[in-house]
Amino acid sequence: MAKITRLNSLPARERDEIYKLLIPGEVLKIFEIEMKTGRNRKGEPVIMVDCPDHQCEGSVEVKNDPRDQDPIFYIEVSDSMDLVQLRWDFILINDIRMPRYNTDITQEGQSRWLKWTSRNIPEELRALQAGLAPGQVRQGLRLMDEVNQCLDRFCGSLGLKSIYMEALFYHNAIAYEQHGFRYFEGEKLMRFINHEFMPGGRLFKLLDDSPFRKRAFHNTVRGRSWAIHDGILEDLADPEFDSWEPAKMYKMIGKYFQVDTFPTAIY
Repeated sequence: MAKITRLNSLPARERDEIYKLLIPGEVLKIFEIEMKTGRNRKGEPVIMVDCPDHQCEGSVEVKNDPRDQDPIFYIEVSDSMDLVQLRWDFILINDIRMPRYNTDITQEGQSRWLKWTSRNIPEELRALQAGLAPGQVRQGLRLMDEVNQCLDRFCGSLGLKSIYMEALFYHNAIAYEQHGFRYFEGEKLMRFINHEFMPGGRLFKLLDDSPFRKRAFHNTVRGRSWAIHDGILEDLADPEFDSWEPAKMYKMIGKYFQVDTFPTAIY
């Protein structure tokens, strides 16, 4: 039986203790949440583990207040075809003390959940001006180092040897590179992007100083990511790389690969 499926069949207390290994301690410290009880300083339950028995996936959500629109932390994991590999399916880390930008909602108020082909341009402009990257609704908490450690502990407790994930946006792929991941698929595209954003490159020449394509974006992770989200690869119409495809990446537990597709990167 696969590891997550087996974990989900354990008694609730034992199962939840293992899932809680995924929660960064800094989240609990900042927002005064008790790990053991799963309650905030008001005594309200704010940690939720969702892992249906006999299913191959599970998630952990941490809120500051049960009534909050957004979690502070949310992660989804699942079994993969490789019985010693974890699929890391999704993560959200929000500083809920900071302003929200409704980039995940259309101008008509409909959800854009994972439907990135539709856009809310006014909210994206606000997010861009506030220093956010595509897909973000709030500033994060800069906890990727600790998230990595949590994933290693979780996998170690289950006997898993590696982690597989897909980088939804360009800036995600760069962040995961910087935290020890390497590519199953997508490294060639990432190096192509870096080359063509360099001064004189074809993507550099398409930076026209419009809001999502400022000339200065060529040498920043966030700027490139906004330009790619804005469709600059489609406009380039290269026969091999005509659009952004989420990079498929992996990491071995306790080990960190050295991959750098953007050597001069600043965020």
